[in-house]
Amino acid sequence: MSDPAALAPPLLAWHAHSGRHDLPWQQHISAYRVWVSEVMLQQTQVATVIPYFERFMARFPDVAALARAPLDVVLHHWSGLGYYSRARNLHRAAQRVVADFTGELPTDLDALQSLPGIGRSTAGAILALTLGKRLPILDGNVRRVLARYFALHGAPGVAAIERQFWALAEASTPQHEVAIYTQAIMDLGATVCVRRRPVCKVCPLQGECVAHLSGQEHALPTPRARAARPVRQVVMLLARRTDGAVLLERRPEQGIWGGLWCLPEFQSGEDARAFGAQRLLRSAFEPGFRATLRHAFTHFELEISPLMARCEGFAGVRDSPPSLWFDPAHPADVGLPAPVSALLAAL
Repeated sequence: MSDPAALAPPLLAWHAHSGRHDLPWQQHISAYRVWVSEVMLQQTQVATVIPYFERFMARFPDVAALARAPLDVVLHHWSGLGYYSRARNLHRAAQRVVADFTGELPTDLDALQSLPGIGRSTAGAILALTLGKRLPILDGNVRRVLARYFALHGAPGVAAIERQFWALAEASTPQHEVAIYTQAIMDLGATVCVRRRPVCKVCPLQGECVAHLSGQEHALPTPRARAARPVRQVVMLLARRTDGAVLLERRPEQGIWGGLWCLPEFQSGEDARAFGAQRLLRSAFEPGFRATLRHAFTHFELEISPLMARCEGFAGVRDSPPSLWFDPAHPADVGLPAPVSALLAAL
């Protein structure tokens, strides 16, 4: 196995000329900006995150602004990034920071990890990048670099394998220049040691990387076993008033699109029409569905069949989900799932 102490020096030298130095969250660096960027970058590429981050910072420039904002507004600025529990946790954590930590993110690792949505790696990244604390991180990019450099086999999620990864991450983190090292190893994983077709010829670690020296680059990290994604089929009702407003319902906090505003969803067209007969005033349904829309989630694909109905209004009843009439021409600041935004845009 390669020597963990040998990993940092060539990586630091590489970062000086080839690392990323102009990302938005690297400017005017603060714990808050790094925290938001780290959460956005979970499951999402840098190029996608940058415009969202800039809009988010313009609307919520500090923890206090995020804490006092309505959740609907926070979700509106998150719409399209996916994995919306991240936004809900950010909002809850900001409120905790204001209430329990006088508006400043704690600098203690355990206290930081006590906040919603902040795990060991995110907490380590915040404290390493802003304060230079010697704390390891283990995001997807770092895991890939370590798996190849040390030729560590084993599927992610297995407790014994996770302990090995964390031990190597700890041993590889240098005593000095921790912030630069942390950024450097993330950058290497994002730009050189990529998942497919790693660019080993320009990698500063190629001389010691066990996977490269043994021709195992494409076998590591060990892929997670994935079953074929099932397809779920739903009907979404596009109930539109004469003024152009469309009926939306708020999703439950738990489950997909938690807390977002969505078109009423049904298992069949018959259920949608029954809803219209009971709840919509003077509704007229189109005879068939509009073009189906597919949306991929991590574990399944959702096939949406839109059904259009024109009506004069909505007859509310008790115990129904919160609802609103949304005007696509003058949209309110509410969170919308990407497929719903697409269906509304098609109108």
